[in-house]
Parts: sequence; C-alpha cells; structure tokens
Amino acid sequence: MRIVQRVFVKGRGVVLENMKAFVASVESESFSQAARRLRLSANVVSHRIQMLEKHLGCRLFNRTTRRMSLTEQGRVYYEAITEALRLIDAAESNVSELGALPRGALRVTAPLHLGRRLVAQVAARYQEAHPQIDVRLRLSEHTLDLVAESIDVALRLATFEDSSMIMRKVAQVDRILCAAPAYLDRAGVPARPQDLLTHHCLLLRFASLRELRWMLTDDGRDLAVPVTGHLEADDGDVLTVWALEGRGIVVKPRFEVADALAAGRLVPVLETHPPRPATLAVLYPARQLVPLKVKAFADMLVDEGRRYIAHELGKIGEGVPA
Repeated sequence: MRIVQRVFVKGRGVVLENMKAFVASVESESFSQAARRLRLSANVVSHRIQMLEKHLGCRLFNRTTRRMSLTEQGRVYYEAITEALRLIDAAESNVSELGALPRGALRVTAPLHLGRRLVAQVAARYQEAHPQIDVRLRLSEHTLDLVAESIDVALRLATFEDSSMIMRKVAQVDRILCAAPAYLDRAGVPARPQDLLTHHCLLLRFASLRELRWMLTDDGRDLAVPVTGHLEADDGDVLTVWALEGRGIVVKPRFEVADALAAGRLVPVLETHPPRPATLAVLYPARQLVPLKVKAFADMLVDEGRRYIAHELGKIGEGVPA
C-alpha cells in the first residue's frame, strides 16, 4: 500500500491512471488491447506507459515491432501494484454505491449452455435494475483465468479441488451417459464401461487436450475410460444435437437434457457407472473488499440458478441436490 499512499499524498492522480494503463497492458499483452479495455486510444495508453517509466526512472517493457514483454523491473512493479489497484477500485466502487447508483463495468463469464439459457437473462434484468452498469458477458466452454482476463463473476460447472476464489455453491449436479434410442438399437447397449471403447462417443474437446478420458464411477471409485469418437466439438450444445440425431453416446449434466429424457428422445446408459457429479457454483476473486456490484450480481445469479436447475430437473421428477 506504500505505493498507493505515495500517489495520493503527492496528489499525482495522473500516476494512478498511468498505473492502471500499465496493468491493463500487462494483462492484455498489448497496448491496443489495453486501449480497448480502458476505452482509450492506443496512443494514449502508450503515452501513459512512457510517463510512468519516466516517473519511475526505468523501462517497464521490452518492445519490438512484433511483441512486447516485461522487464525484470516491470515484473516486480506489476506484482507490487496489482492488488493495491484492486483494493482502490473496490473501495471506490463500494463508497460510490452506498451514496448513488452502482456504475461501471461488470465482466461475467459462463459456459455456453448456461450462459444462453440462464446468465443472459439474469444479466439483462440486473442491468435494467442498475442502468449505470455495463454488463459484459463472455460465454465459453473454456475455463478463463478470472484475474488475467479481469473477470468479476464466473458461473462454472466443474469438480473443484481447490480454489483461491470465493465459491458460492448453486447445486450439486448429476451427470449421465445418454444416447438416442435409434443409436442404441443400431449399435447395441453398453453393459459395462469397457464397452464404450467400441462405441461412437461424442466428445467435448479443446485444442489443449491431447487425450480424453471419461471419469466414471465404479462402486464409489473413480474409473477413467479412454474414449474415442468421430465427432468432437468445443460446444456442449452441438454434442446434444448430435446425440439427438442418433450419432453416438454423450456425457451431459442431467438438467441440460431433461426435456429429451422426459420425452424419451434420449435414454440413460450405464446407470450403474455414472460420471462423477459436478458442482455448479458462482465464483469471484477473493479480495479484502468485494465490490457491492459484484456481490449483488452473485446473489441474483445464485438464486436464479437454483430456480433454473429445479425447474429443469422437475421435468423428469427430480429435485435439486444440495
């Protein structure tokens, strides 16, 4: 906090803005991306970095025509000021929200299915109730780094081993193997996990995954099954469409395919060896001061998320696991 105190004691508010431009440049890995994030021009961001370097008396970036990288001084400076700036932003946000309408940007991420069917509606209602807030929603099946991507709130469906984030549980989510009756009539019904090796499995895969294994359970123990298939995508909704068309077996959260299960268009497979359950949770970075706009949105998302899961599972006569 000494750095921040020095900024305010000397009355150099411009230095604080330069520090914000520096942090945005580091996290965006380019001045142009930082400029878009700060809603400034690239020339302004570049000028602010130059002013900061002059103020500190050292270079913060190594620059070439193709890329830029932090100097050792820049790395040390970034680590020193990042948390201080977050505390300042949170403090300013909380003070302003106590006396006026919440304002500023709220960056939210969610997986595609839940983002389209749940988070998009929550975000729109939240913004309507808080007209000074700009909600920026990023939908992706990829797990984004909340700190590096400057994300305020995330909705995730995962098996959380450990997290440095604040995690607020929405529900425990059962996952199932399922397929269309037409596929099972044609390919046969697998009787044991090893039978999946000869079936067409519909795969949720990303570029970083070299090998895909489905984690099933066998009498309470984990069982990793190395599956293969001719169809793969990085969008879970695409896999659902393929499964409904009878193209193979898929792993899905039960609530996501509740309509199809209720109508008999998909049927469970290997119910004695289900995939490991996952936790649906709202996450946000752990800070000493959590902005009120973040907490208010998280509250709304947790409540609406529980209602949404209960509604979907109700289609097949199930409740929401605690």
